[in-house]
Amino acid sequence: MSELQFDFVIVGGGVAGCILANRLSDNPATRVLLLEAGGKDNSPLIRAPGGLLPIMMSGSHAWRYMSAPQPHLDNRPLYSPRGKVLGGGSSINGMVYDRGFHSDYDRWAQAGNAGWSFADVLPYFRKLENYLPSDDIWHGKGGPIQVTRAGQDHPFARAFVEAGQQAGHPYNPDLNGADRHGFGAVDLTVGKGKRSSASSAYLHPVMKRANLTVLTGALSRRILFNGKRASGVEFAHGGAVKTASATREVILSSGAINSPQVLMLSGIGPAAHLREHGIEVVHDLPGVGQGLQDHLAAHVRYKATKPLSMLRYLNPLRGAVAMGQYLISKTGPLADPGMSVACFVKSDPALDEPDIKMLLIMALFSQNGQKMVPIHGYYAHINVARPEARGSVTLASADPGSPPVIDQNYNATENDRRVIRRGVQIAREVFNQPAFDDYRGDELAPGPQVQSDAEIDAYIRATAEADYHSVGTARMGSDPMAVVDSQLRVRGLEGLRVIDASIMPHLPGANTAIPVAMIAEKAADMILGKPPLPAADIPQANT
Repeated sequence: MSELQFDFVIVGGGVAGCILANRLSDNPATRVLLLEAGGKDNSPLIRAPGGLLPIMMSGSHAWRYMSAPQPHLDNRPLYSPRGKVLGGGSSINGMVYDRGFHSDYDRWAQAGNAGWSFADVLPYFRKLENYLPSDDIWHGKGGPIQVTRAGQDHPFARAFVEAGQQAGHPYNPDLNGADRHGFGAVDLTVGKGKRSSASSAYLHPVMKRANLTVLTGALSRRILFNGKRASGVEFAHGGAVKTASATREVILSSGAINSPQVLMLSGIGPAAHLREHGIEVVHDLPGVGQGLQDHLAAHVRYKATKPLSMLRYLNPLRGAVAMGQYLISKTGPLADPGMSVACFVKSDPALDEPDIKMLLIMALFSQNGQKMVPIHGYYAHINVARPEARGSVTLASADPGSPPVIDQNYNATENDRRVIRRGVQIAREVFNQPAFDDYRGDELAPGPQVQSDAEIDAYIRATAEADYHSVGTARMGSDPMAVVDSQLRVRGLEGLRVIDASIMPHLPGANTAIPVAMIAEKAADMILGKPPLPAADIPQANT
C-alpha cells in the first residue's frame, strides 16, 4: 500500500465518506481510497429496519464511547457510541429522515459562510433523496437515498398526533416541508422494506469501480504532510502500519468525535494541548476539538394498558412470524423501525419557531436503548432542538487506538435547562389528553411525585441521556476559532478538507445523518470544481 498513490484518500466510511467515494470516483481516471476503521455492513440486521432493536440492544457495529462525567447531570458519564461500520451512523441509527429548520442553515450563512443558506442547501437535500410520497419544492425524486413516510396505523401513533392537537398544537402534514411546527408523521430512510443507508445507497452500487479501493478494518493513525500540504495518511491495517499518498487531497470524514482526534494526532490543533501529549505541532489551530454540540434526551414514560408495544415482538413465536413475513415480502414489524410520529413545539408561544423536538417511542427501554423493559409502554423522547451548551473533544493520549475525551457539557445553561424542563411538562400534557385514555397506564417516569420545577430538573439531571448528534468540533467560519473555511478546507493548510458533522457552525434542530449527507453532496461539487446547484426559490420562511 505504501507504494500506491491515489488522487484522494478519504478517512472514514460513514455517511460523508460513502457519498464522497461515489462522487469522486465517478471519473474513471480519478483514483480514490476509502479507509474505514470498522467492518462491513453485511449484517441482515442492518438491512432490516426492525433490526434496529437488536443492533441498539447489543451495541454491535459501534465504538462504545463514554463521555467525561457531566457536571450538570450529577457528574454522570453518558454512553456516547459512534458508528463502527460502513455507512457509519446511517447503518445503525433510527432511520429518521430529518433536515432541521430552514433558519438553521440561514444561521450558518449569517455567520459568514457564503453558500450555506437554506436556499443554497435545499437543492442538495432534494438531490440526495428519492422521496416516495411526493415531488415538490421541498422534496426530490431519483436520488440515491430512499425516503418514505412512516405508517400511521399503530394506535399509539394515532393517539399521539390526535393528543397533540387536543393539547392545542397544530397538525403538520410534512415535518420536512414549509414549516416545522406541530405534530405529524416522520419520514424514514427506508425503501421497499430495507434500510437506505449511505453505504447501501452510494457505496455498494460503485464498489466494483476499478479506480475505487475500499479498506475496512483500517484505523487511520495520522495525516502525513509535506510542509503545510497534506500528502497522505498513515493507517493500521491487517496488523501492519501502512501509508497511502494523496496527490490531490486528503479528506477527513470521521465525524465530530474522531475527526478532531485525527487532526490532533496529526499535529493540527491547540499547540499547548498537542505538546502535552508529545505530538509535534504541524499547525497551531486552537478551534480543533472545541465547540462540541449535541442533543440531550429526556424521557416521559407511561405504562400501557394494552399489550401493543414493540415488546410483543420479543415473544419467540411472534418474532418467528415477523421474520418469516419479512423474508417473504419485506413487510411486517421487521420492515418498520418502530418510530413513526414526532412533533416540534414551542416552550413559549411567543417564540418565532419551535425549540423542542419530541419523538414517540412505542416501547420502554433502559440503559440507553440497550435493554427493553419487560413492560408494555411508550415514552416521549425530548430534545432541546438547538442547545446553547458547548463542550469539547480532547486527546486522552497520543495512541490512535484510545478514545478521546468527550465532554459535551450538557445542560450547562439556564435556557437549556428551562427548555428541556418545559419539554417534560408538554409531554405530560399531551399524554394526558383524551386520545390516550384507552392506552394510558401509570406514569413511570418522572412519576407523579415529581411536579415542581426543581423536582423535574433533578429528574433530568439523574436520568437524561446522550442523543448521539455530535457536531461542531472543526467548525466552518472565518473567525480565529474556525477550523475550515466555507469550502471546508482546513485553514492555513493545503490539500486537506474536513467533510462531516464536525464542520457545522450550529447544531441543527434535527437528527444529523441527513444534514451530513447534504454537506457531502455539496462538498463533492466543490472538490470537483463544479458550480453549485442553483439556489432554491423559497416561497416563504418557516415558523
